[in-house]
Amino acid sequence: MRKHFLFLLCLTFALPVFAAEVKEDPLERQTLAIAKDLRCAVCQSQPVSESNSDLARDMRAIIREQLEAGKSREEIVEYFVARYGNYVLMKPPYDQTGTLLWLAPALLLIAMAIGGWLFLRNRKDVELPPVATLSKEDRARVKAAEEAARKEDEAEK
Repeated sequence: MRKHFLFLLCLTFALPVFAAEVKEDPLERQTLAIAKDLRCAVCQSQPVSESNSDLARDMRAIIREQLEAGKSREEIVEYFVARYGNYVLMKPPYDQTGTLLWLAPALLLIAMAIGGWLFLRNRKDVELPPVATLSKEDRARVKAAEEAARKEDEAEK
C-alpha cells in the first residue's frame, strides 16, 4: 500500500513536466483590449470582452478579423461607432447636448429656492386683518358646545 502511495505521489509531482507550454496569442490580447472599450448593445452596460451574448461573440470575431486584415484600433472602433453610435463606447466622448439635462435639476432647485425666499419675504410685510371679537350670543353657543362635549365624554367613561 505504501508503495502505491509513493508511486502516486511521484506521479503527481512528475506530471507538470509533461505539460505543454502555454502560448499566448497576441492577436487575442489585442482583440480583448479593444473589446474591453466597447459596450455590448444587448447587455446592460457590459463590455464586449466580458459578455457571453451572441452579439458580443460576433463583435469579438469582427474585431479579430479586422485586426488580421491590418486595421488599427481607431479604425475598428470607428467601424462599431458608425453602426451603433456613441452608445457602443464604454467611455463616450463629451457631448454638450447632455449638459442641460445634468444642470436642469440644479437650476430648478435654485429657482425654487429663490422663489420661496421671495414669497416668504413679501409675505412677512403683509399685515394680517384684526381678529374678530365674538358677540355674547356666539360666546354662549361656544360655552354650550363645550359643556355638551364634556358631558358626552363623561357619559362614554
